[in-house]
Amino acid sequence: MSWAQVAQTIRSEFADLSDVEQLTRACMRLTVAVLLGAAIGWERERRQSAAGLRTHMLVALGAALFVLAPAQAGLEEDGMSRVLQGVISGIGFLGAGAVLKLNAQGEIRGLTTAASIWATAAIGIAVGQGREATALLATFITLVILAIVSRFEEHEHSHDATAQTDDRGSGRRATDKYDDA
Repeated sequence: MSWAQVAQTIRSEFADLSDVEQLTRACMRLTVAVLLGAAIGWERERRQSAAGLRTHMLVALGAALFVLAPAQAGLEEDGMSRVLQGVISGIGFLGAGAVLKLNAQGEIRGLTTAASIWATAAIGIAVGQGREATALLATFITLVILAIVSRFEEHEHSHDATAQTDDRGSGRRATDKYDDA
């Protein structure tokens, strides 16, 4: 056995980032994906969602890597289409795990979490394809939907609860049974 051959084999196994440009591009894309996933995950974490900071960071990282690595290997558009189909199916499975049916009346929780996982994967895919500006815009819009729209809904629900109290005297807060805040 030749140690030089072993060393050459090891070097060739790590040759996918053989120059500074490739290394910089991979580091930048994966880091941006993680940071954008963290922004969404932090918002979900603050609301004590089933999927929080780490989950969203890993989803964004994984989605970015699923498109970055094949692109680096020179995968054609047709092959990349199949990769995207697989990622989207896999994310759907992960999101489905966040959705729970809680009671016999059919109360469903976790749809917002599932949707945020789906959006985070799409953002990770965009970053992995080198569309960082688009991914940043999508992250901003996602955060607006999760944070600002949620406040609007809470405000509307408090008005609904007041109306219900007046009508029924229950004092119970109205909630969207399909949302998880």
